[in-house]
Amino acid sequence: MQFTILFLIFVPLIEIYFMIKIGAVIGAFNTILATLLTAAAGLYFVKLQGISTLYSAVNSLRNDQTPFKEILSGFCLIIAALFLIIPGFFTDTIGVLLLIPFTRNIILKIFINDENLNKSNNRDVNTIEIEAEEINERDK
Repeated sequence: MQFTILFLIFVPLIEIYFMIKIGAVIGAFNTILATLLTAAAGLYFVKLQGISTLYSAVNSLRNDQTPFKEILSGFCLIIAALFLIIPGFFTDTIGVLLLIPFTRNIILKIFINDENLNKSNNRDVNTIEIEAEEINERDK
């Protein structure tokens, strides 16, 4: 809750600061145009990356693997799209970092434990997992 409030207060302040600084250098019209172009270009690339992630998830399912990494990548792409829609250069930078597969994988490795990811993807197709339960003859 506190993080959300801080996010909602400080992100617009950072965006306004960068808009003023960049607007002083390149002009107000060019600043607005750059903001709109980064949003449009970013959303286009989010669409392309989303389709690529979808194909990767389908291939993982065909190989009997859990598409956990693809699901997380898709979530990162949704967050990237939201950051690219929000006008401003700071959020656009975060959105682009989440959009590039190399940086997205680094960010995912920071937040996600690789052990759990590798365990779910390296399961043997011919193995059946069961739980043994002891049955007493007297209980029947």
